[in-house]
Amino acid sequence: MRIEEFDFQLPEESIAQKPVEPRDHSKLMVLERFQNSDHFVHKRFYNILEELSESDCLVINDTRVIPARLIGRRQDSGGKVEFLLLRPFSDNSWEVLVKPGRRARAGMVIDFAGKLQAKIKDVTNTGGRIVEFVFEGEFEEVLNELGKTPLPPYINEELDDSERYQTVYSSHSGSVAAPTAGLHFTEELLEKIKEKGIAIVPLTLHVGIGTFRPVQTENIEEHVMHSEYYYLSEENAAIINERKQKGGGVVAVGTTTARTLETLANDDGSIKGGSGWTDIYIYPGYRFKIIDALITNFHLPRSSLLMLVSAFAGVDTIRNAYHEAIENNYRFYSFGDAMLIK
Repeated sequence: MRIEEFDFQLPEESIAQKPVEPRDHSKLMVLERFQNSDHFVHKRFYNILEELSESDCLVINDTRVIPARLIGRRQDSGGKVEFLLLRPFSDNSWEVLVKPGRRARAGMVIDFAGKLQAKIKDVTNTGGRIVEFVFEGEFEEVLNELGKTPLPPYINEELDDSERYQTVYSSHSGSVAAPTAGLHFTEELLEKIKEKGIAIVPLTLHVGIGTFRPVQTENIEEHVMHSEYYYLSEENAAIINERKQKGGGVVAVGTTTARTLETLANDDGSIKGGSGWTDIYIYPGYRFKIIDALITNFHLPRSSLLMLVSAFAGVDTIRNAYHEAIENNYRFYSFGDAMLIK
């Protein structure tokens, strides 16, 4: 398939710059898989309760965004340098993106407020840098003091409250981007879901920088995904299997959750616990093994996320749904509205 099939024009005013308050008052579009009609149901996100069965299993990604954006100065010239932390290699070494990157050569030292220093050790094959940090105390404490939440590049304003770029159930730090489908849930809505009898099962996938990057290849099959760390406990895998065996649906909250579930799923529709790194790439033609429904936001054109939802719902269905969303003033991307695909 050609990348042009996943392109569309979006008015700039449709890109959400601020989250809705309360979280669960965002719009919700409900649609059925591979239905190419113009029949879409428009609701509010808190109406999600009406769409879930008591036998279902709601699977969430409990990752937490780290303050991965650091601004420092070159030790030799005093020039401004910005880091975006990508992933750790050890306690003191990280892969980072550096801006400006052209002159960020091995041996350069960057200082961050006199409390953290970084020496560039190597260049990665994707243009990142491997750096070694020097600091006193705990790295997480230093990062919390100096770092900022790395909002996506299409967000033009700083948040008044950085917690609005975290899900209410975030607990395991490690992401550089939020699993944004989960931003719509409030603690009160989750409690109502539990009261209905629906199982809420957490897993962890630490979202990487690939979330921000469009697919560059003309033939989508040639795209290579970035790797991300995941974890699902055996206990939680057993809950998913039990619900599935009793006829309940597995409802994935977000593409990161869907990718993790499909990584761990067996061909018979069961799932095993485990941890590791996944670079699973889901695009039209993929046969889903375990998920029955997907809660997701409206994604960037030419993105692997748009390809995943197109694989799940059908290319024509998603194309029609996005046209419907633009016509009805839905808000797009990280702080935008949601859809439920059943």
